[in-house]
Formats: sequence, structure tokens, C-alpha cells
Amino acid sequence: MSRNVNKKVNNSEIFPICVRISELIAYAEKSATSFAKTLGISKSRVSNITTGRNKPDSDLLYEILTKYRNVNPLWLITGEGNMINPIDGAPKRVNVDTEDSSHSKRDTPIPLVNEEAVGGFGNNSFSISKEDVKEYYIIPKFRHSKVDFMIGVVGDSMSPRFKSGDIVACKIITGKQFIQWNNVHVIATAEQGIILKRIKPSLRKGYISIVADNPDFPPYDLPEEQILGLALVAGGIILES
Repeated sequence: MSRNVNKKVNNSEIFPICVRISELIAYAEKSATSFAKTLGISKSRVSNITTGRNKPDSDLLYEILTKYRNVNPLWLITGEGNMINPIDGAPKRVNVDTEDSSHSKRDTPIPLVNEEAVGGFGNNSFSISKEDVKEYYIIPKFRHSKVDFMIGVVGDSMSPRFKSGDIVACKIITGKQFIQWNNVHVIATAEQGIILKRIKPSLRKGYISIVADNPDFPPYDLPEEQILGLALVAGGIILES
């Protein structure tokens, strides 16, 4: 089998995760063409990643962990640990013709991250370092939501829906055109840090309206230039007090 995917990965400027994907392809003894077919993407996209021209997005990492189910998620995302879960042996490719795809997606772990990790997701190439991840969880209810990360709730401004200590599951969005108005979002801001609120259009140009569910917290307008990143809240884990 071809192992030529490693020819262009010895450049220190290449994203480390691109190098790891190249190592996975070579270790699994698959050509870039076969790897691309397994993931349902173009060969040129694989080439752009293995040569460091493009960084893989969260959807592609999700597909890799879905199709190669015994690859260690922590290794793939952060570089920590072994490539393959020790009990599983060599990488296995899911046979998408016979495997129930909904079942395979159910087994994809979701990272629970620190607040500091969310501040960097406004650059359209969100990545998680090993210092950011507290735990990985498998949540079957989220398997169709393409959840990128989970984060803990701080404060009670969104009570009664979300209380301090609850966990929200988030899907990163990359532009204002994808905002679902009046839905709950996690907002990374330049001056206020991480905000969990509903977003509504503002009457002021260049602003959005930030609205809490708890009436003790009045709404206010936030300058769009203060927003570093946005993620839609797809669901939550509610902890009973």
C-alpha cells in the first residue's frame, strides 16, 4: 500500500494535526485516494491537509473518528497519548455499506472544554489543545446535532433553562448570516469574556441585542466588533440541585 503521504509533512510550519492525519493514513496503509473515499471528501482536500495548506475543521475530525472508530480522539485532537486505543490494535475502517451510520456517530466523543478554549473559536479554524479539554463524553442524543464542544454554565442569567453548573453543547458558527435569532448562543467577547445569552437583532447599526432569560438581568446591546466567536447552543445537560 502507498505510504507517500509522509513526503511533505516534515515542515515545521505545518499544523501538528495535519501531520497526525498523515501519520494515520500511513499507519493504516491506505492511499490518500482511499482515505478520501472513506471520508466522502475529495483527494485534493486530503492533499491540502497532509501538506499543511489547510487545517481540518471539526466536521472532518468528526468523520475521521466516526470512520476510524478505534483511533484515540485525544491523540488526534491534541497529540497526547497513542494513535490507537491500546485494546483495539490497528486502525479499522467502518464499512459504510453495512454499518449503521447513526450507530457509529453515536460513539463519537465530545470534548468538555475550559472557558479559555472558547475565546479562540472566532477564526474559523477552531482547534482544542490538550490543556483545554477536561473530559470526553459520548452523548447519544447529540449525534445528529454535529456538536463541536461542551462547556459548563457559570451564573444564573439563563435560569430557569440553564443554571450554574449545567453543561451546554455547542455548535460553532462562522458568520452573522448563520445566527439563529432569539436562540441561545455562547459568545466569546473581547472585554466581557464568555457570555451565554439569547441573541436578537438590535435597532442600532453594528450592534446585536444580548438577552437573558432571567428577568433580573436586563438586555443590552453589544458592539459586533467585540465578538470574537459564536456558537449555537444545541442542547444541554441539566443537573438537578
